[in-house]
Amino acid sequence: MSVQQKYRINGVDCSVCAVRIQDAIAALDGVGSAQIDLLNNKMEIVTDHAIDRDLDELIADTVRKAEPGATLHSLDASISTGSESLEKKNRLQALIVPSRIVLSLASLLSALSTSNPFALGFFLLSYLFAGYDVVYRAIRNMVRGNLFDENFLMTIATVGAFAIGEYAEAVAVMAFYQVGEYFQDLAVSRSRASISKLMDIKPVSATVIRNGAQFTLAPEELVVGDTLLVRPGEKIPVDAIVLSGSSSLDTKALTGESLPRNVGPGDALISGCVNGSGVLHARATNRYIDSTVATILRLVEESGLRKAKTERFITRFAKYYTPIVVLLAAMIAILPPLFGPDPFSMWLYRALVFLVISCPCALVISVPLGFFGGIGGLAKMGVLVKGGNYIQALARTGTIVFDKTGTLTHGRFSVTHVDIRPGTSYDAQEILMLASAVETHSTHPIAKAISEACTDTVTAAENIQEVPGRGISGSRQGKTIRVGTEVYLRDVVADPFDFPTSSAGPSVVVAVDDTVVGRIRLADTTKREAIPMVGSLKKLGIVDLVMLSGDTDSSVSHTANELGIGEFYGQLLPQDKIARMEQLLEKKQSNSTVVFVGDGVNDAPVLARADVGISMGAMGSDAAVEASDIVIMTDDLSRIPAAIGHARKTVTIVTQNIVFALAVKGVVMALGAAGIATMWLAVFADTGVALLAVLNSLRALKHD
Repeated sequence: MSVQQKYRINGVDCSVCAVRIQDAIAALDGVGSAQIDLLNNKMEIVTDHAIDRDLDELIADTVRKAEPGATLHSLDASISTGSESLEKKNRLQALIVPSRIVLSLASLLSALSTSNPFALGFFLLSYLFAGYDVVYRAIRNMVRGNLFDENFLMTIATVGAFAIGEYAEAVAVMAFYQVGEYFQDLAVSRSRASISKLMDIKPVSATVIRNGAQFTLAPEELVVGDTLLVRPGEKIPVDAIVLSGSSSLDTKALTGESLPRNVGPGDALISGCVNGSGVLHARATNRYIDSTVATILRLVEESGLRKAKTERFITRFAKYYTPIVVLLAAMIAILPPLFGPDPFSMWLYRALVFLVISCPCALVISVPLGFFGGIGGLAKMGVLVKGGNYIQALARTGTIVFDKTGTLTHGRFSVTHVDIRPGTSYDAQEILMLASAVETHSTHPIAKAISEACTDTVTAAENIQEVPGRGISGSRQGKTIRVGTEVYLRDVVADPFDFPTSSAGPSVVVAVDDTVVGRIRLADTTKREAIPMVGSLKKLGIVDLVMLSGDTDSSVSHTANELGIGEFYGQLLPQDKIARMEQLLEKKQSNSTVVFVGDGVNDAPVLARADVGISMGAMGSDAAVEASDIVIMTDDLSRIPAAIGHARKTVTIVTQNIVFALAVKGVVMALGAAGIATMWLAVFADTGVALLAVLNSLRALKHD
């Protein structure tokens, strides 16, 4: 039986290093796989062994051997392998690194202003201040067989510069490399903090009332049925139903909605929302582990493990890229002096410049950071995405398929019009009142819609008799009132009648004694944002819009024409929807995706089959969260084009980083090989490109 174990991993920022660790752990006996989420600093392994201290120690030791300086501690077991000491180390490092840089630059100035033989001593001192840790890691990695990382590149380049007498450049390159790394790490740390702040929705504690006494417990200790006391300003600890009290909820962290949501007795409370000004008593309906807030946090944490194709490509690219550039640098240093008149020292210098600029840091850090920033930006607007791969797929949307009921429409009937039969003395409101009198106690959705549309006080009819699926009758003030389908009324009433054909939705005919007086037309009305949403999608260039529904053809046709959706199919069973989806997937263009938008429960098979499944209004629906790839936490259809736009923005940012980094590096590498670029330019280009790429990635956190 396979067991999952999760760890907190620190000291790993490079995806190539992460792959090296994953491969080393996966090679252990009984370990099936290992996945590292760099931006959440987490690692997940699957093993056939029981999780114990010995296994945790073996994995921690494997991590240290694969990546010296990395630390690990278990999130599930009792063992901790250095998390506290790491925290102290990080705080100390934040002070030491700037101090080392200052001392290095001061020693460099002393070297430049001092004559030999003391100048060399100051150069060496300056170099050690700036780069002793880089050299140490490079040597340690080489001893363990781990070559071709940034430590190796910087060590070879700067030691080589010393060897040919370019002392000032060697020291300056190492010092400015450390400056760039420091600011780069600072930018990454702040981006991680920004993303973490977005998901700071976990309740810290809960007040529960048991046997008349109040207790403060962790949310994990609550059980279904507990009575909760939620004071103003507190987070809802678990999903619940209001028993008493009224208040307004701040749901922004979950839904992106700035307007508060008013709640009272009988209303549902979603965990993670913040209570407003009122005191609420509520009954817990879910354990914390099953609640909305826990589900969201789990999915956001796991989203870093689902990497986009671009992320996976960059990781593989960097794994082979560094050895290749080292080989090219060796060829630059060795081959031209063998076949030309120029001295070896000149070509060696050019090769060293080539090595400095070749570091792939800008790519291996900024690309995953861009996708995770995109996930965070979408979370701010109440759109939960399960991984960077779905952002990339969403950005390539070519066809969007909609469910109708509950997605584009409200999923409930409402009266749209009352047709009054010519010659009758009843008006529209009186016809509604007659129908409501016999429908008062019915639970049918049509009966409920008629009762809601009737504004007059209604006295219930007597002697109610219902013919299931056809109609209902009763007596009121000595008159027999019948309400039902046209077929039913033609069978029971001798009076011939005729109404214009209606395709908008269902209708019922009303008769008093043996005379038909009118017809009530109903429809499942479209959501107010549906038409603007379709317009926004078309502005984005998405014109292949399809509707699939189990409703009647006439009802589906009416809704599709109202929204401007050209392709639609009605009277579909779940297996029919799957068949239609298969057809759409077969005819899609190679570089585009088919997105399905549904309610996440009845449409679970289609959500799972589509390239991207989006569930609407799925707060608290486990089926929706599990079946879909993207969850829109409200019923707001406008989030769909907004999410697609943000996905495109994120992919554009990632593409900008890749093109910018490769273009600058390519140009400076060529200039270095030609003897035009110096090490100074190389290190500025390398660290500057990495820093700019990281800062550009942070734009993905902001949504328009």
